[in-house]
Amino acid sequence: MLEAPRSPLRRLAWATDVHLNFLSSGGLETFCAELARQEPDAVVLTGDIAEAPTLEPLLSLMAAELKTPIYFVLGNHDYYRGSIPRVREAVTALCQRSPWLAWLPAAGVVPLGRDTALIGVDGWADGRLGDFVRSPVMLNDYLLIAELAGLGRAARLDRLHRLGDAEAACLQELLAEALPRHRRVIVATHVPPFKEACWHDGKLSNDDWLPHFTCRAVGEVLRRAAVDYPDRTLRVLCGHTHGAGTAAILPNLRVVTGGAEYGEPRVQGVIELC
Repeated sequence: MLEAPRSPLRRLAWATDVHLNFLSSGGLETFCAELARQEPDAVVLTGDIAEAPTLEPLLSLMAAELKTPIYFVLGNHDYYRGSIPRVREAVTALCQRSPWLAWLPAAGVVPLGRDTALIGVDGWADGRLGDFVRSPVMLNDYLLIAELAGLGRAARLDRLHRLGDAEAACLQELLAEALPRHRRVIVATHVPPFKEACWHDGKLSNDDWLPHFTCRAVGEVLRRAAVDYPDRTLRVLCGHTHGAGTAAILPNLRVVTGGAEYGEPRVQGVIELC
């Protein structure tokens, strides 16, 4: 089991939507080598690591290659061909066995550099932004994730609301613990929590796509926390849209969305912590 670092970390490398299941073994080694070249003290992954059948073995291979702490949240693809509770149970068990892996919702508040903490939730597109009822978009989520498959539109929206609310509740608890003790909090999540952070091909998504690519419930929790703690800084790292962009939501709340291409995982950047 990965323990919280006992000494301040200096460099946190970030990657998102790496989709390791699209890579050959050589491609995985190449990506890990790119991460290693950044000389990180830890790595954070903001979801869509693989799919349910391949998630555990690929995370294990990545940990064996890097031998560096890997903190992660899960994305929608990580539940494909599986069930949400079963995937989370399997990942929790994997992290209990591994000295390198930590699923952030279960890891709690992770102290990093001086006065900096890392927290994370998976997030879930909750259908509340844009126009879910009229949207023609049909994601594979609604076919390949057990809890969403076979539902009609109204039942699907209700399920998405409940999934988003659960993520928001988890985040609220983590923020309540982190913000009184840390001036700088990095929040890892998969789904953009604001429409201003929902980038694709250099543009913000429209009402057809927003319901499937944003989590308003998580955004509301973040906004309240930033207002309640004006002397704290919240930096949100997310992915999901495969489009890169940055959104300044409030003076102390900024969201960075990472870009991605299937089969070409890359390091989004390195955060200097000290």
